[in-house]
Amino acid sequence: GCRVIITQGVQALDSLSELLDQVRRYSAFTPNNDPYGEHDFGSFIHDDITIFWKIDTYDADLQMHSPDPCDPAVTARVLTIMLADEY
Repeated sequence: GCRVIITQGVQALDSLSELLDQVRRYSAFTPNNDPYGEHDFGSFIHDDITIFWKIDTYDADLQMHSPDPCDPAVTARVLTIMLADEY
């Protein structure tokens, strides 16, 4: 239910399918790294490389933030996966 954007650095990795699986299974949320319980950002090590992923919520036209991120009728979700040094 969302669009997925991967950066050129991630695209160049040999183990892309394994990396995507790690993003899907990510569950290392804590009060320190997810104080609002939104589960919209994660960071992990993959083949000795730090990976960041982030979910942003936009309006249906992808022009601005969603007026109601909980409502899928007015929200487009975008998952971005990047190397930490691409941030």
